[in-house]
Amino acid sequence: MNREKRVEIFRRLRDTNPNPTTELHYSTPFELLIAVVLSAQATDRGVNAATTHLFPVANTPEAILELGEDGLKQHIRTIGLFNSKAANIIRLCRQLLTCHGGQVPADRDALEALPGVGRKTANVILNTAFGKPTIAVDTHIFRVSNRTGLARGKTVLEVERRLERYVPREFRQDAHHWLILHGRYVCVARRPRCAACIIHDLCEYPEKTD
Repeated sequence: MNREKRVEIFRRLRDTNPNPTTELHYSTPFELLIAVVLSAQATDRGVNAATTHLFPVANTPEAILELGEDGLKQHIRTIGLFNSKAANIIRLCRQLLTCHGGQVPADRDALEALPGVGRKTANVILNTAFGKPTIAVDTHIFRVSNRTGLARGKTVLEVERRLERYVPREFRQDAHHWLILHGRYVCVARRPRCAACIIHDLCEYPEKTD
């Protein structure tokens, strides 16, 4: 895929959705961090259903530690892997208080050092909470990038590196939101909705559906 195609893909995505953002509900960097940690192998809708009740009760590291691990579990038990997520969040809150004064750090290494936080989560926080032009590659972005020819790669990191290289700078800040939403609602896994796709003619997927 050449640069002209990539520019046109992102131009169309931007024209359709000029101000994309995460579908997770949050009001502070800490709330976003907790929501993203909870979203691993879970839907945004499921996470929002849980945090709607959790955040009014506890939306700071101190408040979550006061709840305790068992108390936290009561609020997130509808989310997959809630036992391990609760343990990680408690450890994460302790580390935020000990090492960062209770604030979410705007630094990749510091974020990835937090329990339950990997590269993808760190990229989401850096981009959405702190406005940095990172690209968080999840299953949707991995699929869309490979399927369309936008940035092919065998691993998540390989796709991330190629997106960083190929996505035109003017689109970099919002690129991962556009690609996630496109993969979630149009370029779906089993049967992509090619007839409804605004980049249908630019996509290099050889098995387009009608």
